[in-house]
Amino acid sequence: MFGNLFEEEEEGGFSSNPSKGRVAKGGDEPPPPRGRSNLCGIKNQGGTCYLNSLLQTLLFTPEFREELFSLGPEELGCLEDKEKPGAKVRVIPLELQRLFASLLLVDQQSASTADLTESFGWNSSEGTNQHDVQELNRILFSALEHSLVGTASSTFIQRLYHGTIVNSIVCKECGNVSQRQEDFLDLTVCVCGVSCLEEALWNMFVEEELFEGNNLYRCAQCDRLVTAAKSAKLKKLPPFMTMSLLRFSFDFAKCERYKETGRYSFPLTINLRPFCEQADGEDSDYSYELFSVIIHKGGCYGGHYHVYIRDIDQLGQWEPSEEECKPKTQKKVKEEVKDVCEPKVQENDPLSVLSTIIAQEPSKSVLMDQLGQKLMDKIGSSWNKKFRKHYGPIGKFLQSHNDVFLLVSNGTRVALKANLPSPVTEPSGPPDRTTNFDRSTAPETQAAEQQPGPDQKPEPEQEGSHWFDFNDCTVTSIRESDIEKQFQGKESAYMLFYRKTQLHRPNEALNNPQYKVPSHLIQMAQEENIKMQKMRENFEATNNTVELRLHLAPCYRLENGALQPANKEQNRSTTLSFDRRKTVGDLRLAIYQMQESWEGDMALTLAKSLPAGLHLYNTLTDDTVSLYSAGIYTNSDLFVWNGREVCGATILTGAEWEPVLLTVVRPFVEAGDGVECEEGKEGFENGGPGLKREARGFAGGATLRELKEALGESVESLLCQEHKKGKIAEQGAGEGGGASGWRVFPPDDMQRTLKELSLKDGDALLVLEPQSFDSSVFTLNGDVVTVTTPSDCRWLQVEFRPHGGRAEGEKEEERRKIKVPATGNMLLCEVKERAIEELQLQEQTSGAQYCLRQVDCTGKLFPPVCEELSVRDAGVRLMTTLTLCPGNAPKASQLFLHFSVGTVPSAGLEMDIIVEKTCTVKECLRAMLDAVGLDGTCWHLRRLDWCEEVGEPLIDEDASLLELKISSGETLVVTEGQLPPKGFLKLSVWLYLDPQNTETDFNHTAPSHAEELEVVTAGETCSHSAPLCGSNMAQLKRVGQVEISDEATLEDLKTQVLTLPALQNVCAPTTAFLRVWQLEGQRLARILRGQQLTLRKLKLTSGADLCVQQLLKEEDLGPKEVLLHLKMRVPGERFYYPPEELVWDASRDSSPRSLRTCLAAHYCLSPDSLLLAKHHPDKHNWEEISNWSQQASKKKKKRAESLLAAPFHLKDGDTIGIKNLLIDNNRDFMTLEDELGQQRLREQAEERRKGGQAAGSDGAGLHKKAGHTKSRKPEVALSINVGVFR
Repeated sequence: MFGNLFEEEEEGGFSSNPSKGRVAKGGDEPPPPRGRSNLCGIKNQGGTCYLNSLLQTLLFTPEFREELFSLGPEELGCLEDKEKPGAKVRVIPLELQRLFASLLLVDQQSASTADLTESFGWNSSEGTNQHDVQELNRILFSALEHSLVGTASSTFIQRLYHGTIVNSIVCKECGNVSQRQEDFLDLTVCVCGVSCLEEALWNMFVEEELFEGNNLYRCAQCDRLVTAAKSAKLKKLPPFMTMSLLRFSFDFAKCERYKETGRYSFPLTINLRPFCEQADGEDSDYSYELFSVIIHKGGCYGGHYHVYIRDIDQLGQWEPSEEECKPKTQKKVKEEVKDVCEPKVQENDPLSVLSTIIAQEPSKSVLMDQLGQKLMDKIGSSWNKKFRKHYGPIGKFLQSHNDVFLLVSNGTRVALKANLPSPVTEPSGPPDRTTNFDRSTAPETQAAEQQPGPDQKPEPEQEGSHWFDFNDCTVTSIRESDIEKQFQGKESAYMLFYRKTQLHRPNEALNNPQYKVPSHLIQMAQEENIKMQKMRENFEATNNTVELRLHLAPCYRLENGALQPANKEQNRSTTLSFDRRKTVGDLRLAIYQMQESWEGDMALTLAKSLPAGLHLYNTLTDDTVSLYSAGIYTNSDLFVWNGREVCGATILTGAEWEPVLLTVVRPFVEAGDGVECEEGKEGFENGGPGLKREARGFAGGATLRELKEALGESVESLLCQEHKKGKIAEQGAGEGGGASGWRVFPPDDMQRTLKELSLKDGDALLVLEPQSFDSSVFTLNGDVVTVTTPSDCRWLQVEFRPHGGRAEGEKEEERRKIKVPATGNMLLCEVKERAIEELQLQEQTSGAQYCLRQVDCTGKLFPPVCEELSVRDAGVRLMTTLTLCPGNAPKASQLFLHFSVGTVPSAGLEMDIIVEKTCTVKECLRAMLDAVGLDGTCWHLRRLDWCEEVGEPLIDEDASLLELKISSGETLVVTEGQLPPKGFLKLSVWLYLDPQNTETDFNHTAPSHAEELEVVTAGETCSHSAPLCGSNMAQLKRVGQVEISDEATLEDLKTQVLTLPALQNVCAPTTAFLRVWQLEGQRLARILRGQQLTLRKLKLTSGADLCVQQLLKEEDLGPKEVLLHLKMRVPGERFYYPPEELVWDASRDSSPRSLRTCLAAHYCLSPDSLLLAKHHPDKHNWEEISNWSQQASKKKKKRAESLLAAPFHLKDGDTIGIKNLLIDNNRDFMTLEDELGQQRLREQAEERRKGGQAAGSDGAGLHKKAGHTKSRKPEVALSINVGVFR
């Protein structure tokens, strides 16, 4: 009825995977040891919290655990033989044995259920589906019963959990009784309209249902319709009683599901005698005690399970919570002890109410005829109205509790007996007595009779009554009083597990996790512990060894604002491996020993290699701090010098003087009339028409005026910054086929520094003298300089090749060339007509088809250009060569493809074909087969990879070439054989674009493979900064799809991604130079880590979107290394400096203090001077990350121990805003773009509200509500596959 009830609920924020799937570097990080509780949790596979809760309950059911361990290999078989044909291996109980042994004996924080779920027959996607824990309980027990057929313990589930209910119908006419027995595994009790478990059981097993009126019963003995009464009783009680609470219901009026969240209490101990058919046994036969409560947190469509369990065998180490250990709470504890010693009325418990009334009387007794009135005065209700239904008349209740009450004065008075036993400590009470778990019922009742003396202390909690909260990987200690919090609310009890109080544990089982565990499983656990200990020792040693790069001052000189190697050929740095737990003084001593010839003082300064050169930041002055505290990590650069100068030059250190590598552009000089010098020619090729470029480094704190002086330019010269976007380029685009626009810096900017102007590495500056505008190349319009193509450069050269691209048999005189005047707007068909006319080829080309093709520097021909397009639209540069060859030119709606049959084509031997872009793969294959005269259906198409080898097949034969992003010039291979079977992951691949490096260059020679690929903006990386930051709007370009097995590694995925045609120009020496993101809703969600981890372990599913980002250096992120985007606030302004990336290692410490220390080392500032905030781009606001000292000083607010957890949940790609409080004490992080974004959100919300009101007024409210319903996964049935063992 409820289907997949427990799918994750986004709006509730409940996650079944708290660890978020972080993996270790290379998968070699050892699992952490057990926590303070000394108990082991279970890892969540994505949605298996329901399974984890049930498994922990079964583990802490000693009788179940010991029955399972009693089965040996002779009955169950061996897991090593499960693949052997004919072998009967009972895999499920074997895997359950191993899991239980691991949970009991292996020193790890959490165990995996992957092997167990694999034995269930579940695939990787089943681990992400959530199900009802009650359904799992029944299916798992059924699977175990089927798996154990023919063994000595084949009936242990029946013995431990199965009971019997007898249903009776009594004829009111003749008294005939009709009975029917039914077996039960658990009791499903009603929650709706019921206040407690006892009331629900009373309604089920005590209340009778009458058949009367129109609903009569046909009596077999009377042979007619008669009045009858139907009832049910418990006939056989199992040792373990399971109660399932019906908290999920369906509202047929509203046609929606809902969860019952009202108060529903249940007792710690319960006596089932009133609900049994036979009630003449001992009290212990009917008395049960609670030992497990499975809790559901969330709504009816999603949530999370965890479980409270009582440690019966005392296997765990119970400790009070940190809050209770604080001295501030001692007063509260004393107050609680005081409350325990004072009588307190529990209105739902008649035993407590009557005991309190009698105890408060001076004579410690009450007249029987006055007891009813005193009860009315105490609780505001009479006995008959409040308790008679459940407990019978008050006189009978007092007599049945003769161990508590004593009738005196010939039964006219009632008093309390002395030494009242506690219902909690002595659960085997009288028949009708139940201990409602309302706070401190038993101690209060006892206190009414037995007042403690002045030296009397509250009795400590019993050893066996320790409770723990098992929440997937986490195990924490709780108190019995915490169970009361699960009576009601969105997080409330869902399943209750009781055990008979007569089940006692032997002393040797207490504090002994090895009790009755088979020896081979103990040995397996011991070997696993030894292996883990070695892994942890090796990991600890490796994790604390850092590789430092030492740069010695004598090997460097100051040039262009940065340190440059004095000898280009000499190795610039020395590598030193050092333990980061040692101090800076130890490091200095080690360097002294390495450099015996060093004289004088030695300063160690953190440095960084930048494009402009090496730059110095903060100097390590405190020799007592460790390298870890000093912010030194592996691959850190350290500059060794005297702390004052290098080769006589004073060094400016700090982030404000960080050098910037700029490209200085100048006009080149012509040597004579119409003849240009070699310098100008080279500059023209590199810098554009009439320009030459030079890379120069400058200090970031230098002003534009100082920059101009360093270049040796006159005061009248102009400095311009290139505009890569906007209308400037459009205005400058003239007949020459292209233009570039530059903005002149205003005079006020001459006093601003390069950092303030947001100039970054690679930015171009144009230097012009006033007389440069006399030329037609440079045009000044306001503050915009336009550089246009010279008029004498508006031509295309056409070379005629009568034999196409083949050189054999082609004479040099046949290859004629001609220059054709052309502009960017001229159609290519006009260029071809002019070339044919000037080459006088009209007669030779009569009746033959010719086309124009571009050629690269090696002479290889590119696909024919579309003659319907202009020179500019076709991407053809002016002053280049086109080849006139035989062949047809494709239209704008067509593709020109190369193909071969069977193997990779040799150079020049592939065949060509022109097909429509909208034709399907099947139609394209048929056209190719017809072209070569082949027939049959056992053929399919494959692409070539980047190694020019046969690559992936085109699986979807009904998809069009346009949908598959096949572009002109690609080579397809017609391969014999059917398409490979499906079952691989089909992943969409996007390319991460830096807009500052992806602008259109009109000098680009090769046509782009991705010209028609979809480009979208990545929502996660949108910049909301002011123009000072420049454009930081990252874009994603779709580059294709890959199909790959889920058993392939991440490294295999990167390698296959590089074979995509659109990524052939991406240069990556190794796969470590690629970063792979997983996209969620076009947002960069997480970075895939672990080169050797399989895609299955990375939780990748078919249809996922991946984004590939090219890196400038190798990267191998650890499990808790977080990639953050840092944005430093410009002091006194409402915008930020350009963002930069930082990898923060949160493996040791993920607190705000650790992040602040890391950022302080990065910016060479004091940690106390930094103010941090996290940006939420979807809400356009900033969430301040408080200082750790402020966080700890708040009385009622817990210290935020980890930024990876609530409320910040820092993850890859998050933006961190930074303020330097020394120069900017404004704590506001908002920008103008944030305010505009919030205004848009308010307007959209107002529009939705108005739209909703309009829909409601038109009677369409139901449809509106339905339209906003969240799409949910299809409902999947839960099943466990079991072999046949009969």
